[in-house]
Amino acid sequence: MFARLAAVRARSPAESPFFIAALGVLMSFGPMGTDMYLPGMPQIGRDLHAPQDQVQWTLSAFFLGFGVGQLLWGALSDRFGRRLPVATGILLYAVGCVGCSLTTDVTHLAAWRFVQAVGACAGPVLVRAMIRDVFARDRAASVLSMMMLVMGAAPIIAPLIGGQILVWANWRWIFWAQALFGAVAMLALATLPETHPTTRRTSLRPMVLAESYRRLLTDRRYLGYAVGSSFIYAGMFAFISGSPFVYIELFGVQPENYGFLFGLNIVGMIIVNTLNSRAVMRFGSDRMLRIGVWLSAASGILLVVCVANGWGGLWGLVGCLFLFMSLTGFCFANSMAGALQAFPQMAGTASALAGMLQFSIGALSGWGVGLMANGTAIPMAAVIGGAALVSLALNLWLIRPVRRLAADV
Repeated sequence: MFARLAAVRARSPAESPFFIAALGVLMSFGPMGTDMYLPGMPQIGRDLHAPQDQVQWTLSAFFLGFGVGQLLWGALSDRFGRRLPVATGILLYAVGCVGCSLTTDVTHLAAWRFVQAVGACAGPVLVRAMIRDVFARDRAASVLSMMMLVMGAAPIIAPLIGGQILVWANWRWIFWAQALFGAVAMLALATLPETHPTTRRTSLRPMVLAESYRRLLTDRRYLGYAVGSSFIYAGMFAFISGSPFVYIELFGVQPENYGFLFGLNIVGMIIVNTLNSRAVMRFGSDRMLRIGVWLSAASGILLVVCVANGWGGLWGLVGCLFLFMSLTGFCFANSMAGALQAFPQMAGTASALAGMLQFSIGALSGWGVGLMANGTAIPMAAVIGGAALVSLALNLWLIRPVRRLAADV
């Protein structure tokens, strides 16, 4: 077995049939850490005697930890390579899962969710860096889209697993199932080679790190890609945070059936990612990203109008959310490929900062939905629509003017 793993790691990553699949498993920490316990959120509130806004703190705590932790793993991976930080993160994630399963109040649950997320984020942030290590820009965007197809099963399967666990046991067993996924991810990591050679590794000295972040934060195009995509993430996290209460408590959907409605959106994302993986090689990632943010903004406005007027009831809401969530497939891979293009020597740091921005802004959007909760779907819809419009504005302001200037030159 060990000889077979060594043979797999010795092959060129671009040639290995296991490379994309293994990266897809590591990339799935986000949906597995969030989506699996979504059907249990109302039950958690009842068992821990916590209102909706406090239960949503546990989701925001995960988003915040997932964002902040990426800065740690990004810097460590640029110094020590990709594989060791990922393995360390998986172990920390497992500790957080055990803590969540044993907690007795919502405050400690939120704290353990933060720990869980800090470990979980090592996988996705370093997967993006590995892809940048191996592939050029448009090819990287195509590979990111294809990898999202591999990991697309996770957001469909995770809430279904969570809902079925609730049929036979309580919500605590959901976190034991998440710990089991950590063991699967460790096996996937064992098949991957180290993609960051020692000749390209950077220092961990504070001044070097500070200079790296200064370069990123003063690069107009990087901010356009990273911050612009963060607001698309904010809309997605508003849906993740608000939909359990909107579907289950407002419209009376059974917890075990929540996963089917959630999974519809992932099917749409898979379809659009398939289209993007093919179109990006012909039209380029910038053009596909621009199409994505325009369509996302239009779908966000449609969602607000439908919810405000009550058009279509549950299925009208489901249809609008399906449209918005599907269109994110044109945004995430293309924006990340653009953000990492100019920084090959510090792809881990650039990926980490972009991920931190995405999940931190996402945490704020989830908190905002809980804060404005009024028993309707309007807070969730308003945050989604507003975030999509901000993403469009940032794309037009920070990316298009620079591209025109480059064309003029």
